[in-house]
This record gives sequence, structure tokens and C-alpha cells, in this order.
Amino acid sequence: WPVDPLPGRAEVERGADLVRAAMTGPAPSAGTADPDGFIADVDALLAERARVAAPGPVALPAQMSVSALVDLDRDPDAAARRLTRRLPARPDAHALLGTAFHDWVQRFFGADRLFDLEDLPGAGDPQTVNADALSALQEAFTASPWAARTPVAVEVGFEMAIGDTVVRGRIDAVFADPDGGVTVIDWKTGEPPADAAARRHAAVQLAVYRLAWAGLSGLPPARVRASFHYVRSGRTVTPESLPGPQELAALLRPERCA
Repeated sequence: WPVDPLPGRAEVERGADLVRAAMTGPAPSAGTADPDGFIADVDALLAERARVAAPGPVALPAQMSVSALVDLDRDPDAAARRLTRRLPARPDAHALLGTAFHDWVQRFFGADRLFDLEDLPGAGDPQTVNADALSALQEAFTASPWAARTPVAVEVGFEMAIGDTVVRGRIDAVFADPDGGVTVIDWKTGEPPADAAARRHAAVQLAVYRLAWAGLSGLPPARVRASFHYVRSGRTVTPESLPGPQELAALLRPERCA
């Protein structure tokens, strides 16, 4: 008496003594017997922890989308992890609304539909696309100057090499300009970027589209303009400058991604 509240304390203390002895004693030699493989397991765990704590450059895939390239500019490490893990993502309501609007614009300009909305993941769920939101976008678009113009191309798919990487994308629309050049337009159903950094990241998308159309059409890149049209607000935004081929290739350097 009194009763020991920790009856197993003696075993714990003996274990602690063994740990202290092991820590202060000589390190086991390469020939130390390890019949249960404990030493090998610990060594493997320590090596894995060291690898995770100090990762090397991530090997980027040989092909990627334009949106992935924009993500690499915005957050190289996070984007590289997503690219290497390739986890499928379910489209959210905003993404499905944007897809539905782009499909409607194709039909507005008389272009062939490239897909059926019913084939999209999640499209079979009830109330996936907000009908009121889609109707508001349609009304805003028809009130814009772009609705009164005739595009020379709509929904143009492309693949182009940037450095050693093949980048895939789709240009929403191309319009001829009076001076013989063209304007590549990307329809946006969201709001314009709020700060300079976000605008700079977004410009990467237009830079790729400009070079892609120049390659497809044979026009010099200087004759190809590129703009975002934010449908909801009716604003068309044209960046003052766009990254060139070397600047885009620099986004794909392995040392940028850990």
C-alpha cells in the first residue's frame, strides 16, 4: 500500500533503460545480427523520411494541358505534384457551367458540337448546371460586341511543343481584324483577376494560344492578338504584353519544381 497506479511501470522503465543504453553505446556494425529485420526496417524508414524531407526536382510529364502550364507558373511545387499523381477530379458546378456555356457559344456561331453535355462526368446528376446562371451568361454574351461578329475559327484544338514538352489546348474563337491580323478570344465565365500577379499568371494561357494560332495559320506572332472576354461583366481584357517562347519554356525547367 498504496497500490501502484501504473503496475506496468517497471517494464516501461526497463525498456527506457535499454533505449538509453543503445543510444549511448557503440553503433551496431554491419555484421550485427538482425534476425527480425528491425535494423533494416528502421534504416529504410529513416531513408524514406530523408527523401521526403529533401525531395529533388520532379520529372514533369512529356505532355500537359495549357491549364497545367498556367498552374506551373502560379504554384510550381503544387502543380508538379498534381501532374505526377494524376488523380482524377470531379468537375465542380462552376466548371460544368463554363463547359455548358462554351457548348452554347459553339452552337451560337454555327460550329459543330465537339461533345454532348450528357457525356460529361457528373452531367447526369440533377441540377448540375444552374439554368438561371447559364441563361444570364447567354444574355450577357448576346449583348456583347463579339456576338455581332463572325469568327474565322471556333474551338480549335492544337498541340504545340514548348521546350521538350507537348502542350495541348483548345482556342475558343479567332476573329479577323481590319489590319490583317487576328484576335484570339478566350471566353471567361468568372470574374477578372483582382491583382497584378493573378493577371500575369492568366496571361500565360493567352501567350500559348497566340503562339499556337500563329503556328496553325502561318501568321507572324506579332500579328496575333489575344484577349480574355469576361462574359458576366462584359469586359474584354487584353494584356499589354505576353510571355514569349523562351519565357514559357522556362516555366517547365525541372529545378522550378521540387
